[in-house]
Amino acid sequence: MRIAPLLATTILALWATQALAEGQWHAADAYYNASEMAAAKRELQAGSGAQKSVAFLADRFEYQTNQGSPVLLWDTDAWYGGDINKLWLKSEGTLDLDKNRFEEAEVQALYSRAITSFFDLQAGVRHDLKPDPSKTYGVLGIQGLAPYWFEIDAAAFVSEDGDVTARIEAEYELLLTQRLILQPRSELELALQDVPALGIGSGLSALQLGARLRYEFDRKFAPYIGVSWTRQFGGTADFTRAESGSPDSLSFVTGVKLWF
Repeated sequence: MRIAPLLATTILALWATQALAEGQWHAADAYYNASEMAAAKRELQAGSGAQKSVAFLADRFEYQTNQGSPVLLWDTDAWYGGDINKLWLKSEGTLDLDKNRFEEAEVQALYSRAITSFFDLQAGVRHDLKPDPSKTYGVLGIQGLAPYWFEIDAAAFVSEDGDVTARIEAEYELLLTQRLILQPRSELELALQDVPALGIGSGLSALQLGARLRYEFDRKFAPYIGVSWTRQFGGTADFTRAESGSPDSLSFVTGVKLWF
C-alpha cells in the first residue's frame, strides 16, 4: 500500500527535474504549445503587477499671504509607468499676484527606478523658466518613504555653468481623524558655491518650515489651511537685503490638495 504513493512521488520528481532542465516551469507547458504559454504568461504578469498607470498630484496649490505681498504657489507631480520604472514630471513655482508675474517656475523630467520597496532613484533634467536668467540642470535624486512614514524627496542639481545646488524636502501626515490630517513640512536648500546672478549664497541658503491642516471630503480632493515660514541664511540673505528684501517671510496659506 505504501509503494504506490512512493512510486508516484518518484515519477513526479523525475518529471519535474526533466521539465526544469528543459525550461518547463509550469505543468501546463507539457500540454500547450510555446506561443500559447508565452501569451498566457504575459497576461498573468500584466495582471499581477506589470500594468502601467498614470497619475497627477497637486501636493500644494495655494494662496500665500507672504507678509502683504501675496503669491500663488504650485507644487505638482505627474508620472507614468509600472512598479519598477516610471517617467516622472515635476513642476513648482510662484506667481506674484500684485505684479502679476512669475517669480519662480521650474519643470523637471526624470527617469525613476525603484531601488528598494520604498525608494526610487531619479535622474533627468530640470529647466528653470524663472527667475532670469533661465537655466538648465542635470538632476540626480532619491524619493520615497523613510522609516516612521516620513516622505522624503532629495535631489542634487548641476547647472549648465557647473553650479551645484541641492534641495531636501520632508513631509509627515498625522491623522487626527480619518479625514482631518495635519501635515508638517520642511525644506532645505543648499549651494556648493555663490551664484550671484540668482541671488544664491554658498552653504545653507534657505530653510522652510510649515504645517497644513486639511480635510479630505474625498481622498482626491482636500482643501487646507496652514502656515509657512521661510528663512534665508548667509550669502543668500545678504543678496536679498541688498535688493531691499527681507530674508524672513511668514505666510498664512489656504489651498487644495488633489490627485487623479
